[in-house]
Amino acid sequence: MRKLLLPSLIIIAASLLVIRVFYLQVINDTFKLKSENNAIKIKYDYPERGYIFDRNGKLLVANQASYDIMVIPREMKNIDTLEFCHLLNITKEDFIEKVEKAKVYSPRLPSVFLPQLNKSEFAAFQEKIRKFEGFYFQKRSLRDYEVDFGANIFGFITQVNERIIEKNPYYKSGDLIGRQGVEESYEEILRGIKGVKYIQKDKYNREIGSYKDGKYDTIAVQGEDINLTIDAEIQKYGEQLMNNKRGGIVAIEPKTGEILALITAPSYDPSILVGRQRSKNYTLLYRDSIAKPLYDRGLLAEYPPGSPFKILTGLIALQEGVIDEQTTVMCHHGFSYARGRFMKCHGFGPHQLHNGMYNSCNAYFGTVYMRTINKYKSPPYAVDVWSKHVKSFGLGQFMGYDLPTGKRGKVPDSKTYKRMYPDWRWDSKTIVSNAIGQGEVLMTPIQLANMMAAVANEGYYYTPHIIKKIKGGTIDKKFTTKHYTTIDKKYFKPVISGLFDVYNLGTASSLRVEGIDICGKTGTAENFAKINGVRTKLEDHSIFVAFAPKDNPKIAIAVMVENGGFGATIAGPIASLMIEKYLRHKITRTDLEKRTLERSLQDRYAKLGGLSEAVKMQLRIKDSILKAKNTIPVVKKDTIKKTN
Repeated sequence: MRKLLLPSLIIIAASLLVIRVFYLQVINDTFKLKSENNAIKIKYDYPERGYIFDRNGKLLVANQASYDIMVIPREMKNIDTLEFCHLLNITKEDFIEKVEKAKVYSPRLPSVFLPQLNKSEFAAFQEKIRKFEGFYFQKRSLRDYEVDFGANIFGFITQVNERIIEKNPYYKSGDLIGRQGVEESYEEILRGIKGVKYIQKDKYNREIGSYKDGKYDTIAVQGEDINLTIDAEIQKYGEQLMNNKRGGIVAIEPKTGEILALITAPSYDPSILVGRQRSKNYTLLYRDSIAKPLYDRGLLAEYPPGSPFKILTGLIALQEGVIDEQTTVMCHHGFSYARGRFMKCHGFGPHQLHNGMYNSCNAYFGTVYMRTINKYKSPPYAVDVWSKHVKSFGLGQFMGYDLPTGKRGKVPDSKTYKRMYPDWRWDSKTIVSNAIGQGEVLMTPIQLANMMAAVANEGYYYTPHIIKKIKGGTIDKKFTTKHYTTIDKKYFKPVISGLFDVYNLGTASSLRVEGIDICGKTGTAENFAKINGVRTKLEDHSIFVAFAPKDNPKIAIAVMVENGGFGATIAGPIASLMIEKYLRHKITRTDLEKRTLERSLQDRYAKLGGLSEAVKMQLRIKDSILKAKNTIPVVKKDTIKKTN
C-alpha cells in the first residue's frame, strides 16, 4: 500500500492540473482576455449619473454631453504635432507633458489626454481625428445644474487620481468620481455601472470586430436617481439672505431628522466646476483663504454657542434636581461668582426659569450651573455627569449624518480640565462660563439645529440626514432610529414655554411673525482673531436658534452669522424669515426681509485684511461662470423623470 500511495498522489495531482488547464483554456477563457491584451482593445461605455431631486420632486442636477480625447501612447504614429495643438488650442509643451503622463500610466492602455470637450470643439476635431493615430474620442456625461445654489450640498465631479485607482479597481485612469457633498456620499448609487466592450485587432493593429462575438461585453447601467430632503425653495432663499455675510444655516424637520436647508456663506454657483474651466475655477475658490467658499460652515465651523446653550443649562439643572420652576435668583446686571470675578448681564431683578430664559439672564444660568456642579463633592465627577447630559443631545461627537465632512465640536469633561489645570484645583467657579456657552464648549451649526430638534421633540431626535429617497433602494435604518436624551420629558415643557416668550416678551419680540408660534433663543458669542500678530476682539458672532410651530413643530433652525453682533439683529431676522418661508411659502415680514437682504457685513470682514483681493477673486469667478455657460452646451433629456 505504501508503494502505491506516492504514485497515486502524483496521478491525482496531475489529473487535477490537467482538468484545471482544460477548464481555463477551453471552457472558461476569461483569463485569455488578459493574456491576449495586445490583440484586444477595451472600450468603456460610461453611463449617465443618477439625477438629483429635492424633497418635492424639483430637478436640481441633471446631465449634459461631453467628450474626452483619449490616447494610447504605443499606437501614436506620425503625429503632426503643430496641427494637433492648433486644433485643440494647446501648446506643444502641453502636448508633450500629457503624452508623457499617459506613458507613465501605461503605454498600452488608454488615458485621458484632454477631458470635457463641448460639441463645437468635438465637431472641429472629429473631422481630422483619422490623421492622428493613437487618439480617439470617449463620450462622457457631465453634470448639468438646474439651479445656481446648493454647491456645498451637491459637491462636484472630478477625475480619479492614482491613489483612488490603487484603492478601488473599479476606477481606471480618466474615470470621473464624486467629491464632497452627496456626489461623494452616494457615489456608488449615482455613478451607475460602466459597460465594457472587447474589440479584436489584427496583426496590423486594426480593429476587426468584437472579441468572441461580444460574449464578454456588458452594457452600461445608468445610476439611480435620488431625492434629497432639501427644500429647494428655502435653500435658495437662505443663500440670498446670507449674501455679503459669512456663516451657516441649518434647518431640520424635527419629527424625521431630515435636513431641510444646509447653507454656507459665502458659496458659489455649482456650474463653474463643470467643463474645461473646472480646474481653473476650483483653484480660484481653493486659494481664497479669506472668504473660504469651499469651507462648509454649516458642518465644519465650530463656534462657541453663546446664550442658546442656556437651554441645556436649564434642562440639566432641572434633571439634576438643583432647581425647579420657582427657584429665584437675583440679578444685579450680573453676579459675583468669586472674589474679583463678576459675570455681566443686561438684566436686573429676580429671575426664575421662565423669565430667565426669555430675558437670557446670565446671573440666573451662571448660578444654576454652579449649583449643578456643586451638587457633587467631586468637581471632576460632577463635570462628567454634566458632560454626559450634554452629549446626549448629539453634541461633542460626529453625528453620523450622510455627508462626507464634519467636525465633532467640543464638550469638555474632567479630562479636559485636568489637562488645562494640572497643578491647580479647579471647581465650578473656574468653569462657570460654560453656563452661558462661552466656556470650552464648541458647536457646529448642524449640532445647534439638532439640539433644537431634540428640544422641539421634548427629549429625542433622529440622526440628521440629507437622503429622502433612492430609486430602487432603501434608506439606512439608522436615520429612522430615535435617540433619547438623558432629560425627562416633563422638564422640556417649562423650558419651551420660556423659549416661546422669547418672541412674545423677550429678546426676540421684534421678530414675531403674525399667526406663527415660534420658540427661539437669541445669542452672541465673543470673537477674537489675530491681526498682525495681536489678539484682537472683533464684532461678536450673531446666533439664533428656533423651532416652529410651538405645538407639532415642523422646522428647527440654527443661524450663525460671523461678526454679526447681537443675535436679534441679524441671525434672528434670518431665522424668522426662513421659518415663514417654509411654513407659508411667502413672506409677510417684508420689513425684515428688506433689511436683511440689504445688510452687508463686508466692512467688518475687511478688518481681517485682504478683502480687496477676495473681491477681485469673486469677480474673476463670475467671469468664469459666464465662460463656462457659454462653452458647455446643455443637453437635457426629452422627458425629465418624475418622482413622487
